[in-house]
Amino acid sequence: MTDDNSTDSESQRVEKALTALLASHDPKHVPHAEFRGLQFDAGLAWVHFPTGFGGLGVRPDLQRMVEQRLRAAGAKGADPASFFLALAGPTIVTHGTDEQRARFLRPMFTGEERWCQLFSEPGAGSDFAGLAAKAVRDGDEWVVNGQKVWNTIAHLADWGMLVTRSNPDMPKHKGMTYFAVDMHTPGLEVRPLRQITGEAEFNEVYLTDVRIPDDNRIGAEGEGWRVSLTTLMNERSTIGGGGGGSPKRGSGGIGEAVKIWQALPADKRMAAQKDQLMKMWVRAECLRLTNMRGSENRKAGNPGPEGSVAKLAMAEFNKALFELCIDMLGADAMVGYDYTFRRPDSLSTEGLENGVRHAFMRVRANSIEGGTSEIMRNILGEQVLGLPGEPRVDKDVPWISVPRS
Repeated sequence: MTDDNSTDSESQRVEKALTALLASHDPKHVPHAEFRGLQFDAGLAWVHFPTGFGGLGVRPDLQRMVEQRLRAAGAKGADPASFFLALAGPTIVTHGTDEQRARFLRPMFTGEERWCQLFSEPGAGSDFAGLAAKAVRDGDEWVVNGQKVWNTIAHLADWGMLVTRSNPDMPKHKGMTYFAVDMHTPGLEVRPLRQITGEAEFNEVYLTDVRIPDDNRIGAEGEGWRVSLTTLMNERSTIGGGGGGSPKRGSGGIGEAVKIWQALPADKRMAAQKDQLMKMWVRAECLRLTNMRGSENRKAGNPGPEGSVAKLAMAEFNKALFELCIDMLGADAMVGYDYTFRRPDSLSTEGLENGVRHAFMRVRANSIEGGTSEIMRNILGEQVLGLPGEPRVDKDVPWISVPRS
């Protein structure tokens, strides 16, 4: 059988599953969570996942076909607050047991159980492998103590992806263990972190003698770094847009910028800003097409370090774009925004649904969340371009012996 025949066979499997799902269930009349469950059962949640766990075992770019057909039929997409299913799902299917896949994947996809990410710590900075949250084995459980920070939507989450230091005598990359933690466990406290937007989308999470069953350990003890890479690569691809659908040309932030320009009185339209806007349009289209190509080129499994390209480009583009929007609005940009403290019930890495004034402030975080732009450049330089890495004198030193501030 040729590759073309194999490709055609996979497309036919997806088409058949889609036709059967839509023939039996009209998404316009079936409750959202129920239809998402039916989509999962049909193998159309993540088509490249194994059969029985939300997939059909086919190449991942066929997910685009699924989303297009379902949206055209009236099905809604995932709840924005369920953003982390794009991170936790691939991590669990790659490193989890069949029991964990069966327990977590379906309610994660339907949105009945929402997830958050418990990675960053106050003392680790951009050096994720330097984390200090301590996990100690106690029979069939682990006792965890520590603090996590910048935990997006943690106040809404039912489960968290938690990485801990389980063996301080090993080098920092080798003494980490990854868990799924119930966010309602005694000893786990979520506190809001107010942002420049007035929101507390981010949080800090304190863990005090939190007991986690060993059955909730994802991957082997001490393999937390390897498991975490799966989460991080999917995060960068998702934030950058490489793991999503195919946005229309001129949609999103660049579309809003054009609307602002068109609404300006003729005497307020500066030639320099028009030139900037056209350059932004070109950048937006290049980013859109690059993400589409990257998604289509994925043959199977999780994204590689190339996902950092999209994440870096998106972060820097969004900041420049909304700066231009604010410049075009002039003095009007300083009014019309509510800074009242609030805890959002959804997530948007761009924040455009609340207007360009909100987006201008929200996208400051794009160059930090999911790995800073500086870290992205290091990854691209070393893992994609093959440039020499930065000196790492603590790579083989036991974590407990590494000086910390």
